[in-house]
Amino acid sequence: MKGLIIAVSCLLLAGCNSVRDPHSPGKAPSRSRGQNGAAEQRSVEQVANAHALYASAVVLEMTAEPEAALEAYVKAALGDLGDETLVLGVSARLLQAKQPERAVELLKKASERTGASGLIFARLGLIYAQLGKTDLAVAANRQAVERSPASLTGYQNLFFHYVQAKQPEEALRVLAQAQKRGGDDPEFLMGLSEFYATLGVQVPARREEGNTNALALLQRVDRLHPDDPGLRLKLADGFNLLGNSERAAELYLELLKKLPDIPLVRERVHGKLAEIYLRKSDRKGAVEQLQAILKEDPANPQVYYYLGSIAYEDKRAEEAVDNFRRAIILNANFEVAYYEMASALISLNRTSEALTTLEQAGQKFPQNFIQEYLLAVAFRQEKAYPEALQHFTAAEVIARATDPKRLTDSFYFQVGATHERKGDLEQAEKYFLKSLELAPENPETLNYLGYMWAEHGTNLVKAREMIEKALKLEPDNAAYLDSLAWVLYQLKQPQEALGYVEKSVKLSTEPDAVLLDHLGDIRAALGHWEQACDAWRKSLLVEPNDAIRKKLEAHETKPK
Repeated sequence: MKGLIIAVSCLLLAGCNSVRDPHSPGKAPSRSRGQNGAAEQRSVEQVANAHALYASAVVLEMTAEPEAALEAYVKAALGDLGDETLVLGVSARLLQAKQPERAVELLKKASERTGASGLIFARLGLIYAQLGKTDLAVAANRQAVERSPASLTGYQNLFFHYVQAKQPEEALRVLAQAQKRGGDDPEFLMGLSEFYATLGVQVPARREEGNTNALALLQRVDRLHPDDPGLRLKLADGFNLLGNSERAAELYLELLKKLPDIPLVRERVHGKLAEIYLRKSDRKGAVEQLQAILKEDPANPQVYYYLGSIAYEDKRAEEAVDNFRRAIILNANFEVAYYEMASALISLNRTSEALTTLEQAGQKFPQNFIQEYLLAVAFRQEKAYPEALQHFTAAEVIARATDPKRLTDSFYFQVGATHERKGDLEQAEKYFLKSLELAPENPETLNYLGYMWAEHGTNLVKAREMIEKALKLEPDNAAYLDSLAWVLYQLKQPQEALGYVEKSVKLSTEPDAVLLDHLGDIRAALGHWEQACDAWRKSLLVEPNDAIRKKLEAHETKPK
């Protein structure tokens, strides 16, 4: 949690350095305001001396004399403690120079002024926290809040202190006080909203409360209708983060009409909209936003990758391949695009192209699980089963060493199916059972193993149990109905099998040669020769098969 304070410190320092320096040559003497709002005018001589010291510090810095420059900056600040911008800037320089004690000394002197603002105390509190002086840090930050109740900095420091100290109740009290005293400044309220959201992340037990308050503050800001595009962008991001994607999308769309023509900003907004549409499964809307990015940045490989992913999910594999290829052309080191393109090519049965793509990936990137897995799937599609199993084995070895979670039931199912097609039933059974250990209710594995046993006339009782279990999970699956019919046929129960195979044929979306062959065999077992021959003829029309043709020829002459 110490990192929280450091992060805030860096943020504040970055903020100081990014503000235009008020002590550049030619600027009029500055004025600071005390807590009662009255202006405190410093003497002309005092301001002039501070300017001279500041100018000499700038010269020393330009001539690469950082230590002398720092001393001149410190003298300038000590000579005009009423110029808080100068004091804060020099304290930041001292912190950067790793001289926090001197920064404390400077700030303490500035804080002793009657009109010292909360910003001085907040910076003092921040440095005390870094030095481990917790009580002094809390006291300084509470002074910051009292001096400048409409400034977020003191509340911010106290909030992070209590979060770090694991005191969420105190952190919430600070935020509640800020809400009460901070007024209706949109930027102030946005900051508070971010702190509530941070509380939800840092203290999971208070996430719901933190997010609820954060969202309420965003809605309050929204009702104030701030005009600043940067603030409205933060507002949209906040709604998006906290789950109100509808309002976030509305704000993003409004911003696209008002934002200046800054490509990086507009790309970011289009990207956020694309994410929202994808979460809502509105792929059309996501594609429109991604294409809008391409109009402004036509060489963006990431966008082509996302378009390819969407097309692939929509089963437009050809379009997916084209987009993945463009992503690779634009960024030859876009590793995941190679694998996605290979997957799409495999789905199109363009296996040789998939293997070429994977070979290119293998030459550019270290061996990894997904590379070996896809090679295995591609070789299996080519019916090169020994090569496929070699790559499955390599994938398993890599996963065991680097990411065992990849060895899922689906992985072992694929290995088992490859062994089955190779004809090694013993190994196939081993991997199917391994798959079922991880997912006992997976209907595809239950059916595949049950049907494999039924097809070879082994473990028929257990095969029936497995297929019936699969069918309970998916009662109208034509393949599972056929499997049950076939195991019943193998168990010499053709009459019971008939209803299942007929339902299977009826539910099949298109004529299936295997289902029709099974229907013929079951009809033949019941002595229904004419119906059996009719089923076999239909099977041969779908796919020529010598074994079925011989059965048909043998039975066409039998008495009806």
